[in-house]
Amino acid sequence: MSEDPETARQIAELSLDTRPLLVLDVDDVLIEFVRPFTLYLNAQGLELSLKTFRLHGNISIRKTGEALDREQVSALINAFFTAQSEWQSPLDGAVEAIAGMAKNAEIVMLTAMPHRHRASRRAHLDRLGFPYPLLTTETAKGPAIRELRGATPRPVAFVDDIPHNLVSVRAAVSEAHLFHLMAMPSMRSLLPPLPENIEAVDDWREAAPKIAAALDI
Repeated sequence: MSEDPETARQIAELSLDTRPLLVLDVDDVLIEFVRPFTLYLNAQGLELSLKTFRLHGNISIRKTGEALDREQVSALINAFFTAQSEWQSPLDGAVEAIAGMAKNAEIVMLTAMPHRHRASRRAHLDRLGFPYPLLTTETAKGPAIRELRGATPRPVAFVDDIPHNLVSVRAAVSEAHLFHLMAMPSMRSLLPPLPENIEAVDDWREAAPKIAAALDI
């Protein structure tokens, strides 16, 4: 069972499906996050300096250079999710790529964010052309995907921009096909090398045929 009871409840609401399963992260996989979040910060006199692949510790007041503490950064991220529809737009080619696979695979979006933002994210994704089931989780993604797959053996593919989420899924569903996609591939320089059996793809034009082949659809 998922480590997050609310995520488990959301999964239980879904209809049973035995088609190949494609699970998609949302931020910087389907819709942009880093670019619009940077603009959001700039509008408030703040700046993001990605010296490491994390937000905490990298946001500061532009005039003084003073870094924000963990609590302040978390509050900004929450505020951004509240205003997400004003800032976030799809990655190039994502809407068409996913629609092309939806006829032959179960598509589920799995986003790591507080559950209270689920309704606003659901409405925003619908407007952008992503009408697929949306799950939120506040814990690891691996157990959620294991539960989502269910007891019926079927191919599973998972796409995320955060390596530890991909590793979590590999630990929970060892045969899953894992793809690392980032809205800004240049940010890979901030990461250590990807663990083996995780395939890096730069955009949806490259990702779609590889995912379709992995799922045999």
